Amino acid sequence: MSDMVPSLPFPMHPKMHGDQAPAFTAKEDEEERRHIQKVQNAFQYYRRYAYLRVNKTEDYLNSLSMEDQRLLSKYRKHLDNVRSCIDGNQSVIREILRDRVLYPTGDGDADIELEEAPDHVRHGDMDQAQSTLKLIARDWSAECAVEREQSYKPIIDSIEEYYKPSDYALNEIKILVPGAGLGRLTYELACRGYACEGNEFSYFMLIASNFVLNLCDYENKHVLYPWVHQYVNNMRRADQIASVRFPDVCPVRNPPKGNIEMAAGDFLEVYKTPDAYNCVATCFFIDCANNVIDFIRTIYKILVPGGIWVNLGPLLYHYSDINGQNSIEPTYEDLIIIMESVGFDILSSRSGIRTKYAQNPLSMKQSEYQSLFWVCRKPPNNYEQQKQRQHQRQQQREEEDQRPNNEPPDLIVNQSNENDLDFETEAKQT
Repeated sequence: MSDMVPSLPFPMHPKMHGDQAPAFTAKEDEEERRHIQKVQNAFQYYRRYAYLRVNKTEDYLNSLSMEDQRLLSKYRKHLDNVRSCIDGNQSVIREILRDRVLYPTGDGDADIELEEAPDHVRHGDMDQAQSTLKLIARDWSAECAVEREQSYKPIIDSIEEYYKPSDYALNEIKILVPGAGLGRLTYELACRGYACEGNEFSYFMLIASNFVLNLCDYENKHVLYPWVHQYVNNMRRADQIASVRFPDVCPVRNPPKGNIEMAAGDFLEVYKTPDAYNCVATCFFIDCANNVIDFIRTIYKILVPGGIWVNLGPLLYHYSDINGQNSIEPTYEDLIIIMESVGFDILSSRSGIRTKYAQNPLSMKQSEYQSLFWVCRKPPNNYEQQKQRQHQRQQQREEEDQRPNNEPPDLIVNQSNENDLDFETEAKQT
């Protein structure tokens, strides 16, 4: 794996746990290089793949009667506009691929577009390429500010309430954001002064977030058409081809007060060091596991004693209906039991948080989650001793309450004789 590139304002680097590095073989390095190449190829094939959908509709349109085609003349023009928007998106993709910090030894020219589908690129890869464009809009456009307010503000507010700027040196509070996506939550927390590390497994998102964080040199520089692939539930033709500009905030020109970096890697494989972070912030993340208990245990392990886990999101369980994948889907009440059994103290929790995710605000179909939100704490080091003493005091109070009124408590008097021996004398009722 390549090392961190220190010249970037916000370093992007592969990350391995210390035990992994010696075992990371040349074969595995080659496999990762091929994976990154596949992501690049999917981006390069974006235009031709998106055209296939437009061409299919246009071919059917041409098969209709002349009268029907006449009635759909404006719709035909609209399909031409859809192609123009796809062209615009490909221009942005070309800029995204121009920097090669995550794959400096990759093959091929980033400016080259692929006319035929590469053998190793599947429909799922192309769906991820298209979804990445929507996620750029979600995290870095003014049009999706409401979505970010719904998802990120409760997390940020809770962290600021627990780690108050008046009580802590914020640059010493280390926050990990697994499933960081395009990096906006990580950036916002760093802007408040915390030391933040975003972790992301998807190279689609890592390549795009690197572009926004490190290479966009002024606000609203680029134009994107994130909803152009939505062919249904459009009130107007203009709704499908609506544009957004990004980034609404330029991180290069507005660097955060706190440190920020983005790390590539599988959360469960990378983060194994105990007591490493003061806070873990997860947003639309925990249901991305085959076994969510693995996530919960890992979060507990890497938190320092007294550290907190703040979570917001639904329980979609991404692997639930995927062929060849195993999955468990615990309910919210199951998760509460699991978190407490692992050792967390649940400081607060609530449900019904209305949240949308990469939604076209102009669409006739508006999907939203009734998301869960909680703040959990890993108990401090002396927590168990305190809890035991509290339990003992409670038992003593209960025993005292059960004594008859005329029976005083035992009085233990320590006396020392000439041999410094302790004797216990019991006070007797007179």
